[in-house]
Amino acid sequence: MIIKDFRLHLVNAVVWILRSGAQLRLLPLSQWKWNSLFKRVVRWCSNSVWKDLHVKCIRDPDLQSVFADSTVIRAHACAAVAAGSTNQAEGLGRSVSGYSTKLLAITDGSGNPIDFVLTQGQASDILVELTSTGTEAFMADKSYDCDALIAVIEQENMIAVIPSKSNRITPRPCDFFAYKEHHLIECFFGKIKHYRRIFARYEKKAKNYMGFVRFVSSLIWLR
Repeated sequence: MIIKDFRLHLVNAVVWILRSGAQLRLLPLSQWKWNSLFKRVVRWCSNSVWKDLHVKCIRDPDLQSVFADSTVIRAHACAAVAAGSTNQAEGLGRSVSGYSTKLLAITDGSGNPIDFVLTQGQASDILVELTSTGTEAFMADKSYDCDALIAVIEQENMIAVIPSKSNRITPRPCDFFAYKEHHLIECFFGKIKHYRRIFARYEKKAKNYMGFVRFVSSLIWLR
């Protein structure tokens, strides 16, 4: 019982930080000692505890189709210059939105998160390597209309439900009735951005930021 209460108290403290977006130093003493919380959260990020939790929470995903999209996250100045690393290695760069990072997500047909890739804010969306999971259709917006990506999708025996770019000489066919469901991944981004620690990035290390993303994804699966 003591161990269970200890873990629950830890989770409550992490949720408080996620929802408020406050600095760890501002964590109320009634919640947790901020330095102890920081060390434990970082250790769990390094040991992939948050990622393992997310994977364990995935139950019966709707893989009739998967959605792909990305969102640009503004990065605070305190996220810059991680010791012994570079902005490129930590997925930090500069886009039209300023100093930023980009979160690429794959969700199932119900808009529940399956996997992520974190890149620099100015990086192209078409970076995800696909592996066959029994999915029938891969849905994405027109920014993913790339011959190389579509070839990979078809090699995995999936249907590419991706609208053609306006500059494509010969537009590709697209099932726009099925494409209407693509809004579900946008709804997912809206859900995770209710957590202000996700809405803006304060972490210098990509693994620490992704730890928070994975934990929030677990909460969405547990709804």
